[in-house]
Amino acid sequence: MPQTASSRPSDDVESGAVERRADVVVVGAGPGGSATAAHLARRGLDVVLLEKATFPRDKICGDGLTPRAVRALVKLGMDISEANGFHRNEGLKIYGGELTAANGKDLFMPWPDLADFPDFGLTCARMELDEKLARHAASLGVELVEGANVSEPILDEKGDRIVGVRLKDGREFRAPVVVAADGVSSRLGVAMGVHKLDERPMGVAVRAYYKSPRGADDFMESWLELWDGEPGKSNVLPGYGWIFPMGTDAQGNAVVNVGLGMLDSSEAFGKTDYKDLMRTWLAATPAEWELTEANQLGPIRGAALPMGFNRKPAYSRGLLLVGDAGGMVNPFNGEGIDYALEAAEIAADAIALAHARGFGSESAERALEGYASSLQKAFGGYFRLGHVFAWLIGKPAVMHVCIKYGLPRKRLMRLVHKLLANLTDQRGGDLDDHIINTLTRLAPKA
Repeated sequence: MPQTASSRPSDDVESGAVERRADVVVVGAGPGGSATAAHLARRGLDVVLLEKATFPRDKICGDGLTPRAVRALVKLGMDISEANGFHRNEGLKIYGGELTAANGKDLFMPWPDLADFPDFGLTCARMELDEKLARHAASLGVELVEGANVSEPILDEKGDRIVGVRLKDGREFRAPVVVAADGVSSRLGVAMGVHKLDERPMGVAVRAYYKSPRGADDFMESWLELWDGEPGKSNVLPGYGWIFPMGTDAQGNAVVNVGLGMLDSSEAFGKTDYKDLMRTWLAATPAEWELTEANQLGPIRGAALPMGFNRKPAYSRGLLLVGDAGGMVNPFNGEGIDYALEAAEIAADAIALAHARGFGSESAERALEGYASSLQKAFGGYFRLGHVFAWLIGKPAVMHVCIKYGLPRKRLMRLVHKLLANLTDQRGGDLDDHIINTLTRLAPKA
């Protein structure tokens, strides 16, 4: 089993740097990086997890955890109780078209009752979630190093394979395999020549926290109409707004995460003041929801959403990409945490198999190359469908038809709900499951 952090030796090298050798170095302690490290530790590998910041630290996110993410957290052995800061929800409440807060109409879409996934979701602020995951990894024997700002990869003598990373302070961490879980920009991936694919979907999201009585609600909310001008008399933008209940904070305030996301498939992408758009939208919400500037907790902040495997290959020359670093965000709805967590387990399986075969051997290399093909098998067809979806809803006329004629049909919306959240049973299941699984299987890989 891996040694504890306190018992691990370090070697003083002539340059004055402190060098640490491990089986695997993981760069980035977001959900993908911490989960990869935890899974590897449970498989008996010696892992170092490097985090640029120090905890607690924030990340821009909706903080919503669908049943896919919940399942992944359970498999990690995480405590997902309310006492540990998680707020449970039963599904989505949808507004759009004739379904508006003003006329008191909405559509309740409970999470589906499936064999493969739990029937509930969660919310947990990233300020807390990321640290919980990192500390969980450390409790399993991972060496967590905070304030570790990676400056560059270390290459082998031939210069064609990564064998570690160097920090800005000169310290070096070396391993036969390195995992880049360093976010949307993935400086480590770029330094290794793995660049972004511009033809893949991209999104942007902004969010802020508010004190609001809605913080104790049992359903997350999705607003499917974002207008670029006066509601009903302008274009509907390809994206959605959300209000996610977060439960009660340490001061006893009920809190919600409020935000909106938008795809680059619209001509308005990059030309819209997203923060102003959010303020305009919230000004039209019912007064009793109390989503006012006076109840705002901190600024409105934004971030990019890299979608549909927009950086490839996921494995090359000793480097695996996990999470946002590999563009593992769902093009249908902008979810990234669940795919980062699932990719982490896939990565750990490939690395553990390579370790058992002997790092450096041809057999081990084949195991590592299997990571990319396993990702394609798991998500490639689904993400390709998401590419088509993103392109279609970028057309205002299509978006208008979907909202006007699709939302009133609850039978259709149940299928759409499963499709957008990627929640189906792979064996058995109902007709919706079979339709979605067949489409995913037949679609070209992303």
